[in-house]
Amino acid sequence: MEKEMLEHYLSFNRRRFLSKLSLGIGSMALGSLLIPDLFNGGDTDDDTAFTPGIPSFAPKAKRVIYLFQNGAPSQLESFDYKPKLREMSGQNLPASVRGGQRLTGFTATQANLPLVGSFTDFKQYGESRAWVSDLFPHTAKIVDDLCIVRSMHTEAINHDPAITFFQTGSQQGNRPSMGAWLSYGLGSENKNLPAFTVLISRGKGNAQGVYSKLWSNGFLDSIHQGVQFSKGEDPVLYLRDPEGMNKTDRRKMLDKLSTLNQLAYNELGDPEINSKIRQYEMAYRMQTAVPETLDISKEPDDIIKLYGTDCMVPGTFAANCLLARKLSENGVRFVQLYHQGWDQHADLPRDISWQAKDVDQASAALVTDLKQRGLLDETLVIWGGEFGRTNFSQGSITKDNYGRDHHPRCFSIWMAGGGIKPGIVYGETDEFGYNILKDPVHVHDFHATVLNQLGLDHEKLVFKHLGRRFRLTDVAGRVVKDIIA
Repeated sequence: MEKEMLEHYLSFNRRRFLSKLSLGIGSMALGSLLIPDLFNGGDTDDDTAFTPGIPSFAPKAKRVIYLFQNGAPSQLESFDYKPKLREMSGQNLPASVRGGQRLTGFTATQANLPLVGSFTDFKQYGESRAWVSDLFPHTAKIVDDLCIVRSMHTEAINHDPAITFFQTGSQQGNRPSMGAWLSYGLGSENKNLPAFTVLISRGKGNAQGVYSKLWSNGFLDSIHQGVQFSKGEDPVLYLRDPEGMNKTDRRKMLDKLSTLNQLAYNELGDPEINSKIRQYEMAYRMQTAVPETLDISKEPDDIIKLYGTDCMVPGTFAANCLLARKLSENGVRFVQLYHQGWDQHADLPRDISWQAKDVDQASAALVTDLKQRGLLDETLVIWGGEFGRTNFSQGSITKDNYGRDHHPRCFSIWMAGGGIKPGIVYGETDEFGYNILKDPVHVHDFHATVLNQLGLDHEKLVFKHLGRRFRLTDVAGRVVKDIIA
């Protein structure tokens, strides 16, 4: 009798164990579909516990639109007014101000470093009384919606490492970009569109290169890589069905391909195979979603007037700003714009005038458009480049002409919406515009603050790779709480 009871007890517990196990495996499988990175590269330490797809705390913003001004616009001709430079124009930069800071190869051998004031005037605008250059009249009108940060600084002094640093948190390549980290951390809001998209435009000035490593997924799942939209007839390459194939045939082909990929995954266990399956499915859904989202033919005349007529010309900065609004309002988590042409080592007055005209109206229009649609509070808009420009001229100063070299020690950006305080100027530089006097903001601090606004703790957004825990802010960064509303 005791033997029969023992066998019954063991049998019951075996059944219960297997039942619970099957539920657990089913839950794990469902979780891996809903949150693709749930079992991929995570960390189990309590102090770095993070679940992809779930914010660490309540977010103030849902999305980011980053208007990256590639080539480094001069803060001295945009948002950091320095009348002292006009007074001392032509005089050599005092050694006490430079403090032995390194220069690029362009100016390191110059016998003199002649100070040069801005060719353009500045005025104060809005209740914030922020100084804005005459080159940016449209931005001046929305200054009370902006947080102008004048105390940005970086470690890189040349373009490629500096741009890479801003986009990935590292001066070397092969790291995930900001958009990839956000895609990994929060996932997508729209299953028919990628979480991370890229738009590129070019001005008339000297253009620094823009490379795909800037929107790379790095060591994260390839589903998190940015999708570049082009200005051509096909905004996403290879998205259309091949000639002679209809939607039904395409669906059958993808189903067969998915079956083969699943067999390969069952045999090899490579998670990248599942990523490929998801990418094929995303491409199929994008065939309908992308043309609908990028269609601006139904935009009313007042919106076209707001952005300027250039918004009707594919590939322009204005057109990309309008598309950024459409992508963002349709749930794209991170929209990255690059506008090339800001590298003004010579002919700065002419070239920066071109560039400012390219971007001023559309940048301001984007903020205004989001605000009037009730989307600005949940969308963080960022405007700025990879570093600033020197207060001295590269080469000699001629009448109404000069150039400025790279300057990583201090420069300006602006942010709007997404829970950032509006109508403030944060940080202060010296009267020469060479060093920061108050409230410095490093690139890692900038990244930590952006992640914070989207509900992500930058110290917990971690991915374990090759035995090391990686994060966007590396081993540094602090949230700049004073600019948070």
